[in-house]
Amino acid sequence: MQITRLADLTDKSACPRLVVKVGSSLLVGAEGVRRDWLQGLVAELAAARSRGQDVIVVSSGAIALGASKLGLDRGGRGSLADAQAAAAVGQIALSALWADLLGVHGLTAAQLLLTLDDLEDRRRYLNATATLTRLLDMGAVPVINENDSVATQEIRFGDNDRLAARVAQAAGASAVLLLSDVDGLFDRNPADPEARRLGEVRGVTAQIHAMASGGSASGMGSGGMTSKLQAAEIAERAGIALAIASGLADAPIARACEQGIGTLFLPKRKDVGRKAWLGGRLRLKGALVVDAGAAKALERGGSLLAAGIVRVEGQFQRGDAVAVQNEAGAVLAHGLAEYDAADCAKVLGRKNAQQAELLGYAPRSAVVHRDQMVLI
Repeated sequence: MQITRLADLTDKSACPRLVVKVGSSLLVGAEGVRRDWLQGLVAELAAARSRGQDVIVVSSGAIALGASKLGLDRGGRGSLADAQAAAAVGQIALSALWADLLGVHGLTAAQLLLTLDDLEDRRRYLNATATLTRLLDMGAVPVINENDSVATQEIRFGDNDRLAARVAQAAGASAVLLLSDVDGLFDRNPADPEARRLGEVRGVTAQIHAMASGGSASGMGSGGMTSKLQAAEIAERAGIALAIASGLADAPIARACEQGIGTLFLPKRKDVGRKAWLGGRLRLKGALVVDAGAAKALERGGSLLAAGIVRVEGQFQRGDAVAVQNEAGAVLAHGLAEYDAADCAKVLGRKNAQQAELLGYAPRSAVVHRDQMVLI
């Protein structure tokens, strides 16, 4: 059974495993933790577990909580050092809060702190998958956040929307529910009286992206509608449904699912295993720019050959993930390079017969093999 409507997120047969992301502005208000609201949400999560659904929580709030305790201005986001210090203090309070409230319902909370590298490196990704699987098999509720106390700008997700989508991939989830301060995706600024909420989206296109604004409405979080659409793109390539709904009301899951208030992004296809991991990557080591002929060959399921490459960008080693782009700059695919950047540059535009002399060794069958590539 597949997810076709918001109500399916509470149906065990359609959604056996659900990831729920909670934004900072929902968890922490002007007076501190919104404990009464959070108790209601935890009761909904406990109800999902009683229905037989696995539940994973991706929770923001550590920086906001730590900033309050340390007396930092700008919610602890005045500098990277402030954010790291606030996260170190706030994560203790955040994990204790979830453990306490889940414990009331007889549920065991398990904390995982992840950085971008934990899900971009293939081996560490598989380790995270194994840990999540074991925790869920044991009946625990994983509570996940970005490890902001050690993550620098270069190795950060930067928002928990995309983290939630990547966690859903790693855990083999059926759906992601992003609880935020908006009712979903609108075709223009929601403040416009003519704005219309989109109930369903099949494929995030350039037109859909044009409807988004980049900022966080509350000023407390780090995401915005743009990051949510990026999360939807990650999810849809792995066959995972993603919903955006407001968490401002009490019992927000019931409101979204029973009343159908939100936006549901339905997946276009289902990449699995390595291809799902490749398609969802957020950081790539470089790019291979290809001509029109190579682009058409990729669309037909071919590998990327050196003859079709017109430019090499970035510094990467063999086995690194790279983007494959057309000459207009559009990303066509992600793949694992069979050569380092220097050797790619030597053979670009050359036929196989010419490559051995240029490289000094027998050329590989492709620069990026189709088995190590996913179209975007």
